[in-house]
Amino acid sequence: MQSPLPVRDGVNATRLRLPDEGPWDTAMDYMMHRWGHIDPQGIEDRFDAGEIVGEGGIPLSRHTKLEDHTFIWYYRTLPPETRLPVELSILHQDEHLLVVDKPHFLPTTPGGTYIQESALVRLRNQLDLPDLIPMHRLDRMTAGVLLFSTNPETRGKYQVLFEKRQVQKEYECVSAAEPSPGYPAVEFPVVVRNRMTKSRSYLLAEVIDGEPNAETRIERLETFDGGTAPGADGTAGARRLARYRLEPHTGKTHQLRVHMASLGLGIVNDAFYPDLLDKAPDDYTKPLQLLARGIRFVDPILGKPVEYRSGLELSEAVRARP
Repeated sequence: MQSPLPVRDGVNATRLRLPDEGPWDTAMDYMMHRWGHIDPQGIEDRFDAGEIVGEGGIPLSRHTKLEDHTFIWYYRTLPPETRLPVELSILHQDEHLLVVDKPHFLPTTPGGTYIQESALVRLRNQLDLPDLIPMHRLDRMTAGVLLFSTNPETRGKYQVLFEKRQVQKEYECVSAAEPSPGYPAVEFPVVVRNRMTKSRSYLLAEVIDGEPNAETRIERLETFDGGTAPGADGTAGARRLARYRLEPHTGKTHQLRVHMASLGLGIVNDAFYPDLLDKAPDDYTKPLQLLARGIRFVDPILGKPVEYRSGLELSEAVRARP
């Protein structure tokens, strides 16, 4: 359902579904029930100013009956945000697509404590493109190639490519050169298949029994000296790292991180897999060593194959080069 309110400051208006029934006479009564303990005066002021609207953009008043509207829209009051010390790079832009290199630590879309500090909102404001919409997503901790639609009239043509899995994605990561103790040796290339699930209420993706729904082809590209790292006994020792190419054939949440960890090759600086670490402030010197290296497909407008490649590098691989 399209919002009757335009994008403001790069952020979409919030849509709220009103209940069909309940002990509330008006839409404002219901909003007071939900958020009146936070800012009751602010809610009243918004209704008085006509800043809360229903279907067709009709402004609501304090007395609008609950049953008069199913959905209402309004602009959230955005908290102040500290700008993340990372920058986006534009790889390609035309009248249909925007392709960028997303840095580590920057989320693709607004969520939680990151609203203005998301790739979508930054780009909408920077390029004055309020209709910008991501065609897919990268985790906040993953860097690399990210596609956006700039034209609502042609957006559906690109969405179909993703829905029909006609887009090929290539990732790179840095992990240990050999599996952790207790894991069998791996002969590359290898294809990992399993069944994954992730609920909204649980932070991590899980592998469960059942028909596989996640598949990744993994190839080792190079091995190199990764410096020293503490071992199980607490003493420092040399470690061998490797750079891998990952080709996902499905797109489950955290799929690549889970599949590498399932081989005993957890990605360097991964705070989730194989072990969930205590939450800590972002350490910009230790980004997750996972990069969306490239994406290719037959462009539905141009009618020919296109490929976009990241210009970023994984810091652990760069550090090892002479």
